[in-house]
Amino acid sequence: MRSDARRNRERVLAAAEEVLATEGMSASMRAVAERAGVGLGTIYRHFPTQEALYLEIVLDWRRRLLTDAADLSTAPDAGVAFFAFATRMVERTTRMKALVLAIAQVDGTPDAVPALAGSPDAAAEDARLRGETRAAMEVLLTRAQDAGAVRADLRLAELLALLNAACLAAAHIGWTDDLRERALAVMFDGFRPRPA
Repeated sequence: MRSDARRNRERVLAAAEEVLATEGMSASMRAVAERAGVGLGTIYRHFPTQEALYLEIVLDWRRRLLTDAADLSTAPDAGVAFFAFATRMVERTTRMKALVLAIAQVDGTPDAVPALAGSPDAAAEDARLRGETRAAMEVLLTRAQDAGAVRADLRLAELLALLNAACLAAAHIGWTDDLRERALAVMFDGFRPRPA
């Protein structure tokens, strides 16, 4: 892909994320084009349908989460890295409000591919990204536990359940930055080792 085409694609994805966050799933491709400062033809060259655009936003979101988890998995302070990733996950999901709520309607969690995907290749990519992100989160969790920053009995399944619940609550209720910070502080206290 040429550099100008890549930049246009990135602008469309960023604009679509913003438009969906404010207008919901009923947002038009024209609104996305106006926000991105491109013509409708540019959008359709990259994303032939609205569904394809929505799915790519989800995949891009997953790629960013995976990159964060992978980058933080080698950070010198394992405890700080673990809590930083958990915070970023909830922050990003809050910004993805419309899509997260749409995804959650599929199977009750923000960990599913939207029913509108309709693409085996995209579904396979989504499954790969979810699997790799879980593996990277397991590394973050294990390192934080080994460092004594996270309680030893916290398992990945419980961590995912709690973070998914926080993501859905943040998206559904529309947490302010202050509320998110306070709510996560309470939840994170439960992740830390109990005093002897």
